[in-house]
Amino acid sequence: MPVSAPPPRESRPSFVSAVAATYLTNAFVAGLSLANVLITARALGPEGRGGLAFMTTMAMLTATLASLGVEEANGNLAGTQPGLRRALATNSVVIALVVGCSAAGLLLGLIEAFPSVGGDSTPALRWIAMAAIPILVLQVYLQFLVRADYGFRATNLAALVGPVLSVLANGILVALDVITVETALATWVVAQGLGTLVLVWYVDRRLAGFGRPDFRLAGRAAGFGIKAHLGRVMKTGNYRLDQWILGAMAGSRELGLYSVAVAWSEALFYLPEALGMVLRPDVVRASHADAGSRVAVVFRAAILLSIPFVIVLIVAAPILCVTVFGDDFRGSVDDLRVLAPGAFGIVALKLLGNALTARGRPLLANVGVAVAFGVTVGLDVALIPALGGLGAATASTVAYTVGGLAGVAVFTHTMRVRLVALVPRRQDLVRLAVSLRAVRGRGGRTMIKP
Repeated sequence: MPVSAPPPRESRPSFVSAVAATYLTNAFVAGLSLANVLITARALGPEGRGGLAFMTTMAMLTATLASLGVEEANGNLAGTQPGLRRALATNSVVIALVVGCSAAGLLLGLIEAFPSVGGDSTPALRWIAMAAIPILVLQVYLQFLVRADYGFRATNLAALVGPVLSVLANGILVALDVITVETALATWVVAQGLGTLVLVWYVDRRLAGFGRPDFRLAGRAAGFGIKAHLGRVMKTGNYRLDQWILGAMAGSRELGLYSVAVAWSEALFYLPEALGMVLRPDVVRASHADAGSRVAVVFRAAILLSIPFVIVLIVAAPILCVTVFGDDFRGSVDDLRVLAPGAFGIVALKLLGNALTARGRPLLANVGVAVAFGVTVGLDVALIPALGGLGAATASTVAYTVGGLAGVAVFTHTMRVRLVALVPRRQDLVRLAVSLRAVRGRGGRTMIKP
């Protein structure tokens, strides 16, 4: 065990206030990201927008594959053993550089051997995208480390930096009439780098700092992380692999249309993400019974809160896709309407899988994700050739739903929670009203009380 400074004093924020701040941050990031999609889509057209989406998807999927799940170990170890944080921070930098650069090199070699993997991208685009991979790996490592100490403000700030810079930079490039797929992609890479630097600064100045690397601890983190890693890879594959497959099989234009629908539908994912992020440090520290009860209450709230948003996306799809993006994107309307109901499966996959990993059961957390991943790949291959983006949307929604049901089954069995505990009830509406009012007060733990 490394020699480290005394752990910092934890400042535990109100649960509801932290969720509200994180959700609003995610919503604002989603708005900025959507604005960036709008700017690049109108300036580059469906084909150019599709090319940009293809490269960013390739980088994010590769970074996820390369991470080895070390971030999950960071969250658990830093939460239960604060004295390890300095070594965990330094190990994160070292591991991110090694695995990130190695993964980028392997991907470039794979594309060289099998050009179809790279779609219709140019070598210049691929080199720019590869530069983002170690940055993205380090970013997620530090996010989990900071959240383990309830540092949600820092992670929220870091999340805002990239989208703000991207919108400003791409807006300027459009105004100067010099925007290209290459410049937009380079802007995205730089933006990710600055967001990561915010986390590095926070760890160094406000958390435990960076200590001496501990390779034994790194092995321990990797051992735990690899158990959770397959699930994270498949989960990201569920979100992004359909775009890679669609771009490779149907071309950049079809992907450009689908990417607009995905950009709107992803707004539904931010609520369970915010709830999972804020709930995790408490689940790590709680007793087994208390953890199950807390997660069940939050799950029911997430389902109820998702219903009106799903309805809005389905009804407003023509406005969101055609009025906002232009008539060239009319093909996105049906894609969005089919994608929206998948939100309920996403709630189950995110919240319940996150809870199982926090309780040290990452392999069981992978079950629902694995089911969803298998359905996604199978239906993508079967439906995309004939239906294009609509086939990808159908595959995603079916996969999220089936995977979510599998996740519910595993969670209730493992955590010894009755299935009925996950079914929303009338009292939850009252609880939600009280919790939302608490955001403006000094309370805010109502949502996590069983």
